Amino acid sequence: MKIALLSLHGLIRAKDAELGRDADTGGQVKYVLELAAELAKQPGVTEVELLTRQIIDDRVSDDYAQVEEPICENAKIVRIPFGPKRYIRKESLWPYIEFFVDQTLAHFRRAGLPDLIHGHYADAGLAGAQLARLLHIPFVFTGHSLGRVKQERLFAKGKSIEDLERRYKLAQRIEAEEVALETASMVVASTNQEVELQYEKYENYQPDRMEVIPPGVNLQSFSPPKSKDDDYPIGPQIERFLRDPSKPPLIAMARPDERKNLEMLVRVYGESERLQQLSNLVLIMGTRENLKDLAPAQRRIVEQILGKIDDYDLYGCVSYPKMHTPSDVPDIYRWGAQRRGVFVNPALTEPFGLTLLEAAAAGLPIVATNDGGPRDIVANCHNGLLVDPLDPEAIEKSLLRMLTEPQQWDDWCEKGMAGAKKHYSWANHAKRYWRDVNDILDHSAKPVLAGHSKVRRMPNFDRLIITDLDNTLTGDEEGLREFLDTIREHDYIGFGISTGRRLDSAMELIEEMNLPRPDLICAGVGTELYYGEYLTSDRTWRKQIGLHWTPDAIRVLFEGVDGVYVQKDSQQSEFKISFDLDTSVAPSIPQIKRMLREAGIRARVVFSRNMYLDILPNRGGPGVAVRHVLYKWGFSPEKVLVAGDSGNDEGMLKGRTLGVVVGNYSPELEKLRDWPRIYFAEGHHARGILEGINYYQFLDNITIPNDRHE
Repeated sequence: MKIALLSLHGLIRAKDAELGRDADTGGQVKYVLELAAELAKQPGVTEVELLTRQIIDDRVSDDYAQVEEPICENAKIVRIPFGPKRYIRKESLWPYIEFFVDQTLAHFRRAGLPDLIHGHYADAGLAGAQLARLLHIPFVFTGHSLGRVKQERLFAKGKSIEDLERRYKLAQRIEAEEVALETASMVVASTNQEVELQYEKYENYQPDRMEVIPPGVNLQSFSPPKSKDDDYPIGPQIERFLRDPSKPPLIAMARPDERKNLEMLVRVYGESERLQQLSNLVLIMGTRENLKDLAPAQRRIVEQILGKIDDYDLYGCVSYPKMHTPSDVPDIYRWGAQRRGVFVNPALTEPFGLTLLEAAAAGLPIVATNDGGPRDIVANCHNGLLVDPLDPEAIEKSLLRMLTEPQQWDDWCEKGMAGAKKHYSWANHAKRYWRDVNDILDHSAKPVLAGHSKVRRMPNFDRLIITDLDNTLTGDEEGLREFLDTIREHDYIGFGISTGRRLDSAMELIEEMNLPRPDLICAGVGTELYYGEYLTSDRTWRKQIGLHWTPDAIRVLFEGVDGVYVQKDSQQSEFKISFDLDTSVAPSIPQIKRMLREAGIRARVVFSRNMYLDILPNRGGPGVAVRHVLYKWGFSPEKVLVAGDSGNDEGMLKGRTLGVVVGNYSPELEKLRDWPRIYFAEGHHARGILEGINYYQFLDNITIPNDRHE
């Protein structure tokens, strides 16, 4: 078996992972690296590829520019170039997801298809779902943290919708999570609470696809101190802040993020004379050379914490070292355990809390938020106390109990070490994962593109133009004739049509307009594919497009819904159900998606011209169909120009193909303006296509002036 793990954001390298550098380099980085290494040990696994983003940026190590890097035997990191070369935060990656999909397809074509795709976090969930739908490969999803939960918590703190969208792009993130949940054969969660109270908030929540498999902890690295006299290299960096370094420390280790709630911990400590008498406070807040180098949101949190330290005059009681290495982390726990300290996690939400396990394995009892992972960890390990992260009195009371009950401290310490070993080893995680994945593969058909032949019977075009039919090709007779002359004069250019019409309707219009027989027809809003003079059906496309397709259930669902009217029979096809929408009374598109999801119907929704609604199988759509053609026949996306005018063309316009939106476009495409490789022509109809051909110099040496990522 070959497994592809996808984790798109963050700085991921096999050695000395830069955990805590910023909001995107936290526990997920460590999780996917350790998961890859453990899966590679399983019998029957030939290769594990961890696909992430290639980053070329003077501000970060050149390690992240390497195309490949070994993790261990049978496991490696593969870095896919997409989006800006520089390092950017995860919220800025959304316009480039289709670029990752196209680049990964090219990688799979060279290196071979995986048997399983596993996406981590929302962005990789969306990308993995698209790849799985296109290649017909089983898909597994792990959300790590979820957009709906974050949205609710930030709403509760008084944040506005506008501010949340501007900072976090939560609408895109939540929709990506819905798509991932809809596609996944299995969703891996860390805790039961994560399943019951977090994933349950999604329309595509399916309990039978949820598997609770707790992550592991590397017990070789995280072990208790050997003696009370051991010295650790990180010790002096912590102790230089403290008047009495021998006091038990209250250790918090988290990146400076609003959700981590570190300010509350400083407030509790600053307002408690008793805590200050009994302990020191140690804040390990990632790494930083200078405050000004931090991202604005992180800098604001650190400055607020430093301000509170000053307000409460906690100098000599609080340590906040600027730098530590990954190898220092186990020593920080051991340093704290030597002094009979406490590990504190006051986060507002905690999907799992790997640091809590690391602390337990090192013999350090915990006080943690009564949410998510800490609940399960304390229930399994009996190694500490849970608190309401918004209740300062409860936090103080629990910390004082930790510091003043030595026999109980010893009990928590011993049980934490034993519980971590029993319940949270990577070997146990991989064993459970492996069992569930094999069950999925036993019930999955072989991918239809897995054994593609090297010999191709499609005409050997140098490049290909695929254009929408109605209102893109049609509408300007003179422009159309000029476009057709261009096609005829350049026999190295293939000609394809993508249309919402059925094949019979499309051919009727093609003959009426005296168009040449297309080399490719993508009909029925990307649900039918035909090639050449004899309209040969693409059997590999047709073979699996109908997975989970339930047309009768869709028709019943929309019967009698105000403003939703079934189009005439000539507009319907086997894998397309078409409606007219009166938007003044009909449900909105998000509401229609919710109706389908709540009814348990897996389907793709395409809305165009502010009036047409098409419901397709998940594996259908022009974007998926065009990528299928490119993958199957070996076309480079840079040599494919696609042109369209409405929402049903959006999927094929995104990505590494050369997109042209003609001047008479529908408003739903306006959101693509300024996206890379999408050109908005001034010319209408066929004139717009000709303008796009000239823009990209498509007849000669192709240039891509709008290939802008920075």
